[in-house]
Amino acid sequence: MPERQGLYGSNAVESQPPMQPGKAVQTIGILSRPRREQLSVVVPPLLKWLEARGIKPVLDKDTAAAATGGFQGQPAPAVADVSEFLLVLGGDGTILAAARLAASRHIPILPINMGRLGFLTSFTLDELYPALEEALRGQSSISQRVMLQAELVRAGSVVETQCALNEAVVHKGSFARMIQLELSIDSDFVCRYRADGLIVSSPTGSTAYSLSAGGPILHPAVGAFIITPICPHMLSDRPLVVPDTSTIEVRVGDAESVYLTIDGQRGLPMQPTDIARIRRGNEQLQLIQPPNKPYFEILRGKLKWGEA
Repeated sequence: MPERQGLYGSNAVESQPPMQPGKAVQTIGILSRPRREQLSVVVPPLLKWLEARGIKPVLDKDTAAAATGGFQGQPAPAVADVSEFLLVLGGDGTILAAARLAASRHIPILPINMGRLGFLTSFTLDELYPALEEALRGQSSISQRVMLQAELVRAGSVVETQCALNEAVVHKGSFARMIQLELSIDSDFVCRYRADGLIVSSPTGSTAYSLSAGGPILHPAVGAFIITPICPHMLSDRPLVVPDTSTIEVRVGDAESVYLTIDGQRGLPMQPTDIARIRRGNEQLQLIQPPNKPYFEILRGKLKWGEA
C-alpha cells in the first residue's frame, strides 16, 4: 500500500479494510481479562451471535471459564495461531498482551473496552455488535501501529528480544535510589542520566507511562519515538523526540536491581554494563478503529479536555 506524504511525514500509513470485502470470516479468537462477573454477562450471548452466523469462536481460558456449552479454553498464543482476527474484551493491559501475539501473525485486533480509561480500547461495550458487523463486512478501518523491538545485550551478545506496543523502560527495582544510565542514539553518545529510569515510547505509548512522566503526546502516524527520563536529578533533563529510524541504546552503570520492562508486563533483570537496545520492530499492529470516531475525538474524550 502506498505511503501518504503530508502533515505526519512519509511514515504515515493510510487506514485500510481489515479483511477483503466479500471474504467470509470463519474463525474469530476471543481474548479477555476483565472481572469474571462481567464476562459471564457478555460472553454467552456473544458466542450464540457468532455461531448463528457460521463463525467458529476460539476462546482463551479466561473467556471459556465464563462460557456455557462446554467450550474448551486455549492458551492465548494457540488462539491467535488459528484466528483471522482477535476480539479483545478488556482494557489497555489486555490489548498490550494481545498486540504482541497479533502483530507477528499479521492479524487485526478488534478492541472492546471493559476496563477503565482504555486509550487503545476505543469501542465501548454497546458498540460490540455493530463493530463486529462492520468488521465482518470488511467496512471497518485499521490503524497501523508501530511496534518496538527491545533487545537485552550482555557482553556483546543479545540474550533476549521482546516486542512492545507502548514502551520499553529501564528502571530501578526495589531500592528507593536513583540509577545512572548512559544514552546513545545511532552510536552517538547523548548524555548520562541520574534518574529513576528512562522510558522509550512509541507514538501509541505516548499517552501511557511517558505522558505521566511529562512526555508529549504524538499522533500515532508520526514516525518518531519519545525518550522520557523518570524523575531525573537534573531538571534540565527533558524528553527527547527522535526519528523512529533511530537505534536507541541505554547502558546501565554499576547499579543493582535494574530492570528492562516491556509494556509494564514483562520484566527482564539487567546486570551492570548491560545494554537495552530499542529500535522500530519489523511488524506493525493492525488495530481496528471506529470509522466515525477520529483520533482527536477519542483523545479528547479519554483526557476529558474542555470539561469543567
